[in-house]
Amino acid sequence: MRRATLVARERAIQDLQASEARFRHQATHDALTGLPNRTLFAERLAQVFTDPAPRARLGVCLVDLDGFKTINDSFGHHVGDELLVTAAGRLADLADGSGHLVARLGGDEFVILAAGTGSVEDMVAVADRALGALRHPIQVDGHQLRVSASVGIVERAVAGTTAADLMRAADITLYRAKTNGRARRELFDAAHNTREIARYQLSAAMPAALDRDEFILHFQPLVDLASGAMYGVEALARWRHPALGLLAPAHFIDLAEDSGLIIPLGRRLLEQAADQAVRWQELASVPPLVSVNLSVRQIRHPDLAPDVTRILDRSGLPPRRLQLEITETAAMSPDGAALSTVHALADLGVRLSIDDFGTGYSNLSYLRALPVHDLKIAGDFVRGLRPAAGADRTDEAILTTMISLGHTLGLTVTAEGIETAEQADRLRCLGCDIGQGWYFGRPRPPRQITELLLGPPALRLGTP
Repeated sequence: MRRATLVARERAIQDLQASEARFRHQATHDALTGLPNRTLFAERLAQVFTDPAPRARLGVCLVDLDGFKTINDSFGHHVGDELLVTAAGRLADLADGSGHLVARLGGDEFVILAAGTGSVEDMVAVADRALGALRHPIQVDGHQLRVSASVGIVERAVAGTTAADLMRAADITLYRAKTNGRARRELFDAAHNTREIARYQLSAAMPAALDRDEFILHFQPLVDLASGAMYGVEALARWRHPALGLLAPAHFIDLAEDSGLIIPLGRRLLEQAADQAVRWQELASVPPLVSVNLSVRQIRHPDLAPDVTRILDRSGLPPRRLQLEITETAAMSPDGAALSTVHALADLGVRLSIDDFGTGYSNLSYLRALPVHDLKIAGDFVRGLRPAAGADRTDEAILTTMISLGHTLGLTVTAEGIETAEQADRLRCLGCDIGQGWYFGRPRPPRQITELLLGPPALRLGTP
């Protein structure tokens, strides 16, 4: 009886251990692919940081399939699941004999953990093998599917970092691989990471800054090339940051565009521009036209035309004193998403300018149908205008053609990026109407524009 009891107890213990092992495996492995899951990966990563050897190093490759959602949506989830199983198997094969851990973190995201690396090149080699393995077509239910992957690589000493820092760096690097074109690998770049953190902090601070009216306008002269008189001004955004000082739009406009804050910010800046234009109208006998840039997202927003109507009515600014600059790409998009808004703005009586002309679609038949008043030639074409001995004849020929085109269409032609007297003179000879650039003056606060307006009548910008 005792013997039977001992045997039964031993079997019960073995069954319990086997059951616990099964539960443990289920808890730490992905049900679809059989790979270790996020839980097991986190445990193994934590072990690396537990009493590490001196000068120990480690690396991770964060792998994300490109276009997996399209495959799921096009062929169904069962095809997507089979693709994931095959991709997981290929990645797992890379780890055979290497000691690397390959895990599925969720969705179409995988990770390769390598402890005891010798250098960054070790992880680059792992990433290249992973990209190569996933590059071959995958057969699922008669479909030959091609899938690529993006990989973020981080390799560093264990000392001086944490598991959280490591994975945060891998996430950032994977995102960079995605935004830089996909089907590629990227190495973690500490300087880039610092910049991204700074950008994130700026983006997070922008809503409160808008509430505190920290965004203001500076104005750059638009000069009549024939007379040298100030024809108008372009309104350019600035951020009076309490810690960083006065920030140019390159530091924050794209952040506002990405976050959607560009809509309320653009509305606020347009209000400021209209109010300032009215003040100049009351002060100067010949007030300047005020030109304001519109972003792609603003052009495609359904409330733009009503907002402009409200701002003109509230400020009392005559529509003809306001010019709105639209990028060529936004205005000439083939889907015509912005076309109705452009026509609505034109119906209000405001002037419309195609900004950076020559760098976008250049769809001339579409341009002919747009109710625009001005073509603004990108500064890249102006840089080639130098004294005769060093002039770029190609740039000059292109400029001549664009100016002639604008005039044929009955439009005013503006050239930006003018930095020298030679460029201004040559553009004047080519028949360009309006000039803008540092030669005529950098962007400046409104009071300095007021001083120019109230100065001597014979004032000519851009002359000694």
